[in-house]
Amino acid sequence: MTDIAREKITLQGLHKAFLTPTGRTVALQNVELKIAKDEFVALVGPSGCGKSTLLRIVSALIRPSKGKVFIDGAAISSPSRDVGIVFQQAVLLPWRSVLDNVLLPAEILGLDMKQARARAYQLLEMVHLTGFEARRPNELSGGMQQRVAICRALIHAPSVLLMDEPFAALDAMTREELGFELLRIWAIEKKTIIFVTHNIPEAILLADRVVAMSPRPGRISEIVDVDLPRPRTLDMEFTEKFKGYSDRVRAVIDQGKEPRELTREIK
Repeated sequence: MTDIAREKITLQGLHKAFLTPTGRTVALQNVELKIAKDEFVALVGPSGCGKSTLLRIVSALIRPSKGKVFIDGAAISSPSRDVGIVFQQAVLLPWRSVLDNVLLPAEILGLDMKQARARAYQLLEMVHLTGFEARRPNELSGGMQQRVAICRALIHAPSVLLMDEPFAALDAMTREELGFELLRIWAIEKKTIIFVTHNIPEAILLADRVVAMSPRPGRISEIVDVDLPRPRTLDMEFTEKFKGYSDRVRAVIDQGKEPRELTREIK
């Protein structure tokens, strides 16, 4: 069995360049990454380093200029129903109820709507939104809207969940609350998650591994294994071990180190 077949997600030699009015911009350069089944991986890096571009390539919303993405050993070239996506903004349809927003992917994919409706109620209960099924998005707080967006991404039971700074627009307390809510959902649903964030402590608190990317063109500068016990707690942020992880990731990002293949485990 090849390495590609063993991994849930494999990124192989990814390059992405865009043509702009001022010329050619290289967003990503030779990105190589392997992610195991049910692993939680966070991508961090400076603005403009290609984190969101990388996520969109994995989702097949855009194509790489070079390289390939494999999911379960198969190269992908178009969006897969096995992948769910949550963006920075909830992007809920204002004229649809909470329940109908969650059910939208099921309608598009032509799923059995009786089963989908039952799963939608189950998901809304899981994120503590029972009783809000008939509400419109403008009747919800930002945090509640993101919970609905997460349910929508999970309605078709994908095995991969891609999250592009999903909590960035929220206040600090709501962000912390939803971070732990996400970990609880991940423990129940067991998905392979790629989570993009600018927040280094958030990345360390949530992820199994933190992938630090270089300034544009985005490359993987270092991968840090996060050896903190689960379930995670806020108290962990005040430990020397957590500080060591944070200092290491921040140093890599701040210094813009040349890419190298290195997985560092901090004891």
